[in-house]
Amino acid sequence: MPRLFRVLYDVVYDAIWHFLDDDGFAMASHVALSSLLAVFPFLIFGTTLANFLGADQFSDRAIHLIFDTWPEAIAKPLVDQVVQVLTVPRGGLLTVSVLAAAYFASNGVEALRISLNRAYRVQETRPWYFTRLASLGFVIIAVTIFAAISIMLVAVPLALDYARQWFPLFADTLDIVFDWRIYGTLFVLTVGLLVVHLWLPAGRRRVFDVVPGVLLTLILWLVGALIFAYYLATFANYAATYAGLASVMIVLIFLYMVGVIFIIGAELNAALLKFRVRAIFSNNFLSGQRQQSSKTDKVADISRRETSDS
Repeated sequence: MPRLFRVLYDVVYDAIWHFLDDDGFAMASHVALSSLLAVFPFLIFGTTLANFLGADQFSDRAIHLIFDTWPEAIAKPLVDQVVQVLTVPRGGLLTVSVLAAAYFASNGVEALRISLNRAYRVQETRPWYFTRLASLGFVIIAVTIFAAISIMLVAVPLALDYARQWFPLFADTLDIVFDWRIYGTLFVLTVGLLVVHLWLPAGRRRVFDVVPGVLLTLILWLVGALIFAYYLATFANYAATYAGLASVMIVLIFLYMVGVIFIIGAELNAALLKFRVRAIFSNNFLSGQRQQSSKTDKVADISRRETSDS
């Protein structure tokens, strides 16, 4: 057992040290700024593509799925601006502005890829055009998933109305179970983190290799959002410092915090892989099983001897 504590200490120390040594705070700034610059282009391109696919409710669903994990004080000013941007009429799908929006949206994915490569301590060997096309592919896949969710969520209320007619006693329970804002947002965020950790950076990883960092990211994201919201409501007065840019600065600082959390999650995964913690836990578990088996065998031998003597 002491060895496990020592290994866990080494893992945490290695993750933090590598984060600091590899300019983790600077990479978090890059992720924050690129993410903010990618939000509007992503929603513009996504709305256009979703309307082409027949998902008219894409913008509303995407806004909820993206911003429901943010504190309301941070998300509301940005959501108001997003709604204004998305109400501007645009041309067809294959227009220069929409294609440019797709390109700029992929910059956010590129920032995540670069930060993950550093965190996982891998060198990017793929050509630049391949990684850029892969980032564009991630954007298109995300838009398609959001569009499918928006179509599905149009059908869910109809199914709920039908279910209420047949099971009126469970009406309230059905509303809670199918509250997509709670479960849908958490599910999309978790799956998105798993996909990003598995396939965005160079190299290969298994699902179990990235789960610890994903769980840490989700927990720290929740705690950090609550603390930051409390800080804004109690102490902060950004308007006195940044005037009209206060809302933008609040969003940037929040995204910076999320970027730090995201990179630390990847650093934890890399440290666990470096020290082969899973193998150590497995060996200890097998050792414990062997000891238990040997104790059981000894007890059985003693019982047989007593039986033979009697």
